[in-house]
Amino acid sequence: MRKLHALLLGATGATGQELLKSLLKNSNFDKVTIFVRRSVKIKHNKLAVYEIDFERLEDYKKLVKGDVLFSSLGTTRKDAGGKNNQYLVDYTYQYKFAKMASENNVNLYSLVSSVGADKSSFFFYPRIKGALEKSIMKLDFKLIHIFQPPSLIRQSNLLRFGEKVSITIINGLNRIGILNSFKPLHVSHLAKKMINESLKEQKSKISIYKPKDLICET
Repeated sequence: MRKLHALLLGATGATGQELLKSLLKNSNFDKVTIFVRRSVKIKHNKLAVYEIDFERLEDYKKLVKGDVLFSSLGTTRKDAGGKNNQYLVDYTYQYKFAKMASENNVNLYSLVSSVGADKSSFFFYPRIKGALEKSIMKLDFKLIHIFQPPSLIRQSNLLRFGEKVSITIINGLNRIGILNSFKPLHVSHLAKKMINESLKEQKSKISIYKPKDLICET
């Protein structure tokens, strides 16, 4: 089997960290290129790191070449400093980067979206996730994987208080048979699923993975 070159956007986030660790260990990939805003400490003979200015993405188009682009970039309204900045990260930057990848003939685009993503949603977060999904589907990738995970269990050092509370509540409901399909998913399991699916033969151009499709992997 031919060795693959993985591109990763969002490598410093919770899911991105797990994707990076797994990709570096996976023998099917002989090169992993990450695009980050700030320097990272990890070093590996398979790893190429590019610090980029997201306001000037077109300047880096020639670097966006490989076999698979994993995109786990994302933020919260609070961390971003408002809706406009969140939209920039969760839609604009991701779409522009994906468009460059498609124009550079990257075969597969693998996106971390969200459960409930819907461009017509009344709520802001699922609305921008749904809008991104619809825009990505129009790009000229050979294959597109869209993952819509339930609540994600991040690494302990990244887990916010509100996330801990919501996970505890949902786990409690799960134990009495309620909301089983929305059982919180650890980011490591999501990363594993994304990589495994990228290595499979796919019949459809677009594959959407709902929470029920991900829970079974744990």
